Amino acid sequence: MKKVLIITYYWPPAGGPGVQRVLKFAKFLQQFGWEPIIYTVENGEYPIEDESLLHEIPKGITVIKKEIWEPFTAYKKIVGIKSKDKINPGFLNTKKKKSFAEKLSIWVRGNIFIPDARKFWIKPSVKFLNKYLEENKVDAIFSSGPPHSLHLIASEIQHKFKLPWIADFRDPWTNIDYYKELNLSSWADKKHHELEKKVLKQANKVLVVGNTMKEEFEEMGADNIEVITNGFDPSDFPTNDTSIKHQEFRIVHLGMMNKARNHRFFWETLQELCNENEAFKKALNVQLVGKCDLSVEEIVNELSLQKQVTFVPYVNHNEVFGIEQQASLLYLSINNSPNAKGVITGKIFEYLGAKRPILCIGPKDGDAAHIVNGAKAGYVIDFDDKKALKETLIKTFKYFQNGNLEVAGEGIEQYSREGLTKTLTNLLTEITSTKKS
Repeated sequence: MKKVLIITYYWPPAGGPGVQRVLKFAKFLQQFGWEPIIYTVENGEYPIEDESLLHEIPKGITVIKKEIWEPFTAYKKIVGIKSKDKINPGFLNTKKKKSFAEKLSIWVRGNIFIPDARKFWIKPSVKFLNKYLEENKVDAIFSSGPPHSLHLIASEIQHKFKLPWIADFRDPWTNIDYYKELNLSSWADKKHHELEKKVLKQANKVLVVGNTMKEEFEEMGADNIEVITNGFDPSDFPTNDTSIKHQEFRIVHLGMMNKARNHRFFWETLQELCNENEAFKKALNVQLVGKCDLSVEEIVNELSLQKQVTFVPYVNHNEVFGIEQQASLLYLSINNSPNAKGVITGKIFEYLGAKRPILCIGPKDGDAAHIVNGAKAGYVIDFDDKKALKETLIKTFKYFQNGNLEVAGEGIEQYSREGLTKTLTNLLTEITSTKKS
């Protein structure tokens, strides 16, 4: 078997969407003649931990761990967070007002910790991996970001050992939706862009999860980009039975709901339908599984929807699939942000695998809309189109009452994790046969 060194920050017991892509690649790589060697952190600061994912690590693979120093201990002391508490991902806000210390920390995050707070792992990792690779042969490097510091580790290793390298972007770098919230100086903004372009130019292949991100990187001058979406693993789902085993019209949203994903018109439409239709009001249960921005609870309270909404902070990944299969509608909320067209949350593919109708709120010409419509897997509603949303909810509620909430799910096999991994190994074989100097 050929060997690929996979550099990743998120690895079990890390939970959440960031770990799934690399973990599933690692699961299937050996089927296609590639042995994964995982390089990851010993003591990562994960927003979510999920011990159940430890059981998904393929038996017998090499996992190398090295300690990382991160500034989060100091950050927690400054802003008054307990050392054992988790730091919210992205710009999720759970308090009414940010303190001065929190605002200052955001400025430091963007202007000092470039490209991110894991920058202090770069030099120790390069030193460690230099020694490791002098003693252990590998055929290729695969780095996954964010955090994008990991691409800079791979860049140094690739330069020294002339190994072919795939830089995998699960999310954008300077086009990420919260980039402008970092309050960057012109110098810091320039530095972020310089490092991003360096990675795009140096890597043999740049991997992205959607076509819009591919187009954005091509506009920056990259010409070596391939799309491998995220996906789903059919073996994760406990049953093929899609019959509803409860009497609730259950709308389920899985994963983090930050302010940009919290669409007021969605909640207002639910309130209107509850006021107009007593049967809808009695049956409705919106389940929000994952961390939510404070604004979500505020709107729910303001519109008196507390009895219809259930907040579930987090469940282990192996429990998610049963929840999805018992949904009447799976709610896919796209960030209302400048990069909305290119947002493809990882949950969309597991939604497809659950074979439940998807309610997507986002750009009708976006990547997520293309996937949902292409699979005939549900409904796409543009931002603030209350009329279309209301008509869709009325229609799907009638389907629910009649016990008819099946979806076509056409062509969803293209999103199987196994098939996507095969595509990755084809790329690995390609770059190892035509090495880039």
